[in-house]
Amino acid sequence: MMPEQPEYLSFQADLNDPDVVSAYDELPLWSALAGSLLLKHVPLQRHLQVLDVGCGTGFPALELAQRLGSTCTVYGIDPWEAALQRAQLKMRLWNVSNVRLSLQSAEAMSFPDGQFDLIISNLGINNFSHPEAALRECWRVAKPTAKLALTTNLQGHMVEFYEVYATTLQELDLSQAVAALDAHIHHRATVEGLRQLLELTGFAIIKVQEETATMRFADGSALLNHYFIKLAFLDSWKGILNPAEQAAVLTRLETNLNLYAEWHGELALTIPLAYVEAEKVG
Repeated sequence: MMPEQPEYLSFQADLNDPDVVSAYDELPLWSALAGSLLLKHVPLQRHLQVLDVGCGTGFPALELAQRLGSTCTVYGIDPWEAALQRAQLKMRLWNVSNVRLSLQSAEAMSFPDGQFDLIISNLGINNFSHPEAALRECWRVAKPTAKLALTTNLQGHMVEFYEVYATTLQELDLSQAVAALDAHIHHRATVEGLRQLLELTGFAIIKVQEETATMRFADGSALLNHYFIKLAFLDSWKGILNPAEQAAVLTRLETNLNLYAEWHGELALTIPLAYVEAEKVG
């Protein structure tokens, strides 16, 4: 009896199929910044049960599942139903069979205790409604020898933008907004803050890798009109202000960012990132 041929020998993709084209762009560049750092350092070995907390449209769950191979199973959870539907489309088109997706929140998972060897989350810690509760759930579903691998952007994120924003608020004598902006800036993670949170929830850090990325724009107008900036950041920047102030302040901010870009030749924003790997204790 002839052995069954591996799937890759018969692989074909119709590049005129709208679904194939739709799934060709795997992820936002924003996710890729931290995701590349995660893929550079996350433990890879056979026979792992893996959980991706906050898998969104399928990254890094689908990529990691393919890199780990068929002896491993990757489970992805997210409360964003439409994103999971897109992840399922990618699974089908890419013929990735070792992924299981489910609609769940990080704070209340349906998995049994001690199921996973490895738990990952790419930028998830930034977006959990209740990070401590989410990490306690990660501890519960982790095997005694499990590892947790997280990525996050750190304080100092887009520092160039925030310095111009603060100057703009000071020019307009909006002291209350300056205080709100300062609080917004300092809610970003630090490695030490993550260490304390992980220790509180039953994990001990064993590895930290930091990198700095850069997002470059021609000027402030380009930044503020960029689709992902509008999608992911603009609401929080507007939220610093009273609704009645927003139009005037953001118009001045755009002007000041453009002046900054003219002076420096561009608007380059610093994105400090960290990969944090921890092991379950207790």
